[in-house]
Formats: sequence, structure tokens, C-alpha cells
Amino acid sequence: MKLLKNKYFKIILFLFICLNVIAFIHAYKLTHFTASNSQKTKSPEKLSSFEKAKTLLFGVNNPKPQNKKFPTQKYQTIKLKSNKEIECWLIKNQNSRGTVILFHGYGGEKSSIIDKSNEFLKLGFNTMLIDFMGSGNSEGNQTTIGFKESEEVKTCFDYITSTGEKNIYLFGTSMGAVAIMKCIDDSQINPKGIIIECPFGSMYKTVCARFKKMHAPTFPMARILLFWGGIQNGFWGFNHNPSEYAEKINCPTLLLYGEKDKSVSRSEIDEIYKNLKGFKELHVYKNTGHENYLIKNELQWSQDVNSFLSSI
Repeated sequence: MKLLKNKYFKIILFLFICLNVIAFIHAYKLTHFTASNSQKTKSPEKLSSFEKAKTLLFGVNNPKPQNKKFPTQKYQTIKLKSNKEIECWLIKNQNSRGTVILFHGYGGEKSSIIDKSNEFLKLGFNTMLIDFMGSGNSEGNQTTIGFKESEEVKTCFDYITSTGEKNIYLFGTSMGAVAIMKCIDDSQINPKGIIIECPFGSMYKTVCARFKKMHAPTFPMARILLFWGGIQNGFWGFNHNPSEYAEKINCPTLLLYGEKDKSVSRSEIDEIYKNLKGFKELHVYKNTGHENYLIKNELQWSQDVNSFLSSI
């Protein structure tokens, strides 16, 4: 009986170690980009059964995002020293209504938000597009899914403030939205308004969503992965909760969401919206997932944004 118990204990210990090793690899791959010339892992829907199994064991291959296009307007390249050195593009508009600072999502870079910048320029605003740390021409290969990026939001806000601009707006999609929310929670900056697209409710829920898209069980791997991701990146991932950050956001807020989003649930969006203080609006786009809203909703997006900016 004692030998049998020892055998079971060794099997359980072995499985526990294996789960932690796999989670450790996943956490590192999730928060560290590979070389820009490496091959990116395909989306879960396009993976074969063998490729899915391989990905579940060894994590995704995520090359460092590179800026592949540039603004057609005259722009200034600015380097700012934050927790990392970040690169920004500043585009000025004559007789502007203010300045919109734009922040991209996970796996993106500032060239991926040029189309959004163009919409704000049409509406009469200056724009500043940001490469978060690890992306584009900014320093490093690390991403913390909005946690440390929040410091870079503050750096950019302070820079535009130092130019004498009074009407500062923040725009962020996905991870960019989360970074904005955490920045306001941490530093109490007071933009004239923010526009946030599909922010997740908690880091734990967004990790679970990744497993669900792979049709893999979330327990216990999601929690183990989040634990190791926090250890690797110097923060407690279980406290990275934008739904709680929302409770300290008092500035006017436009919250946008796609009803078919598989990365962020409607319940997460509803909780964030409920917790927001002050003037707020929520617009949900039909037949739209976790994607660039301009692809399917360009006219409606522009109308929603212009109406919001004109009302505050």
C-alpha cells in the first residue's frame, strides 16, 4: 500500500511539474515577442490538430510587430523616455480641436492604427500614434498586456501637456484601452475624454479566452500561466483588472464593442460600463468580432466618435 501511494505521489508530482513547465513557456511566449523575421503561429481556426497540440505544449510564436506603412501626411517622429524608450508619430492639423493620442492593441504597432488616426484628422484633431514597448521601433521585445504600458500612456499624456495643449483625448483598442484605464487608475491624469475599444475585464479572463479559442480546458492551466506570467514580468497578474480600474475613471468615456468578440465577453464590457463614473456611452457593433471596427463599421464608427467628441 505504501509503495502504491508513493507511486501515485510521483505521478502527481510529475504531472504538476509538467503543467508548470508548459505554463512557464506559454507565459514567456505570451509576453515576449520573437525576432521580427520569425514565422508567426497561425490563428487557432487555421491550425491542424497536430499544430494545435504543438502550440498547446510550446506556446505561440509571436514575432515583434513592425511598422509596415507610414502616414501619408507630414509627421514628426518623437522618441520619449518612459519605462522603456518609445517611438511616436505626431501629426498636426491646422486650427485643431485638440490632440488625440492613439494606443494599439496586443501584437500591434502604431502603423496598425493609421486608419483610426486618419479618421481623427478628418474630424479636425492632431494625432500622436504610439509604439508600446516591445513593438515597432520602441525598445525591447516585452509586452505586459497593458500593465507596464500604462506608464507609457502617462509619459505621452505629459508630453502633449507640456506643449500647452489643453484638449487631450486618449484612444486605445484592446490592450491599448486597458493601458489607458490603468494609467488613469494609477496616476489620476485627467484627459478631456477617452475612447476605449474592447478592453478585457480581467487578465485572468483574457487568458481563459485564449484557451477557449484553442478548445482547451482553462482549469488549472489558466491560473498557473497567469501566475508565471506575473513572476516573469514583475507584477501580480491576478490584480490586473480593468473592470476595477473603471471605478476611478471620471472623465467622459466612449466604450465600443463588437457583439461577436471571442476574446472579450459582453459581461466583461457590461461590468466595465457599469463601473465607469461620469458621462459615458456604449456602442455595440453587430456582426463584428475582436477586430478593427473600421473594416465593417467605418461610417458608424466615425459618427459615434464625432458625436461623442462634440458632446463633451
